[in-house]
Amino acid sequence: MHIDQWLEAIPPISVYLIVGAVIMIESLGIPLPGEIVLVSAALLASTHDAVNPLWIGILASAGAIIGDSIGYFIGKTGGQRLFAWAGRKFPKHFGPTHLANAERIFDKRGVWAVFLGRFIAFLRILAGPLAGSLRMHYPKFLLANAAGGIVWAGGTTAAVYYLGVVAEEWLGRFSKFGLLAAIVIGVVVFFVMKKRLGRNHAEPEKQEETAA
Repeated sequence: MHIDQWLEAIPPISVYLIVGAVIMIESLGIPLPGEIVLVSAALLASTHDAVNPLWIGILASAGAIIGDSIGYFIGKTGGQRLFAWAGRKFPKHFGPTHLANAERIFDKRGVWAVFLGRFIAFLRILAGPLAGSLRMHYPKFLLANAAGGIVWAGGTTAAVYYLGVVAEEWLGRFSKFGLLAAIVIGVVVFFVMKKRLGRNHAEPEKQEETAA
């Protein structure tokens, strides 16, 4: 079962909580499909009145902010041990090269790395723990973390929701026009075939009259 089908099968309150929880856990530094869950929930809201996109955006933002903050303190207290363990468990996500590149970005960009990292899958997972392990000043981290989380979660939810509404309306119109076009084409084909069949039957009759 796909994520969107699974979300569709559960109550709306559960959708909000799952979106917030998945994004929070992802922000702790655990590779989960947070963005996929967020996009699927926003699309679900565009087609189901019971699911409110506002609550999706709020819970997603809260999950991002809380998860990154917890990840920050985890990184601050045991970042090096955590990254060494994660490198062994998830070498494709937390290998030495990945961590070195992420640390270089954070050293150069600081607050902007936290803000913009929310929009990049790899940095979204590492932003909190890396900022903590590099001893970034927490008030600056929190400001960038909150701004990035709200803009990313709220912006993604709004964009996907309104695109979904427009797409559904367009597809609805397309289906009506398609049905009308199919009827017109069917009628035209019917009369064309009827005319051709009538002509084919008339030709043998003329040939018989000529022979007689």
